[in-house]
Amino acid sequence: METGRITKNGRQVRLLWLFLLICLWLSGCSAKESGGENPDAYTVYYLNAVGNQLVGNSYEAHAAEGEELVKELLTQMANVPPDRDWQCVLPDRVEKVTYRQEENVLYLYADDNYAMMSSVQEILCRAALTKTLTQIEGIDYLSIYCADQPIVDGAGNPVGMLSASDFIESIRDVNSFEKTELVLYFANGAGDRLVKEKREVMRSTNTSVEKLIVEQLIEGPEGGGFPTLPPDVKLLNVSVNDSVCSINFDAAFLNSTLEVKEYIPIYSIVDSLTELSTVSRVQIRINGSQDAVFRELIPLNTTFERNYEYMEGGEEG
Repeated sequence: METGRITKNGRQVRLLWLFLLICLWLSGCSAKESGGENPDAYTVYYLNAVGNQLVGNSYEAHAAEGEELVKELLTQMANVPPDRDWQCVLPDRVEKVTYRQEENVLYLYADDNYAMMSSVQEILCRAALTKTLTQIEGIDYLSIYCADQPIVDGAGNPVGMLSASDFIESIRDVNSFEKTELVLYFANGAGDRLVKEKREVMRSTNTSVEKLIVEQLIEGPEGGGFPTLPPDVKLLNVSVNDSVCSINFDAAFLNSTLEVKEYIPIYSIVDSLTELSTVSRVQIRINGSQDAVFRELIPLNTTFERNYEYMEGGEEG
């Protein structure tokens, strides 16, 4: 049998195979760029050249899951694509980042240089880390620590667990604000009904309206109503999925001594949030758990729907 020769028919077969391989390669590149059906495609976030906006870049991971995938995505975040005029969200002076996962929460530990970032860069950094790493299957929340202490916001309150829905889809200038009208429900004088209060606030475009509503409820009424939530309660996390808004408080929510009926704090939250078209039900957690019972009467292992019965007037509208 002869070797080293390509017959006319053999040349045609090889050309056909070459054509098919090129087609497969091109379709693979297209799928990779679009992130369509490829389960290994992730969007990795960086800062733009000015440093005031997040930009995403499609990346196909090699690791399939677990710590190796977390490590790979963090490594990719530290390496800006060479053809892009972008910046890393974590500055070079942050030399050490470790992590561990417990259930659906990824805990990220940075050295004390993390605290040296400006407030603008830190907000964008936490957003980029959250939006990148919560794409990993099994990781729904990110909790960031600096020198073994949980990071805090500008008011000194712990930021708590973060989810991708805490940040708007396209984070622009973190200094941009817009006027937002809220409808909030507080207690009446007897503590057995809810009264409506309309409030206009200036909202950072990087803060979800759902989170803003709960923060405003904690701050308390400005009109004739009375508080429904204790002022020392910490809001750990707010997320929305399939029109269900999940609220995560610390244990101070259970220890409230406010003189209101047991259902008033619950439906103060529920009825305020369901004023939004994006929310139809509300889930309340305590330190991430639904096992708690509020006032030893209301189990929290359920979702709550809007209830007009507790509003003054007792009817819709």
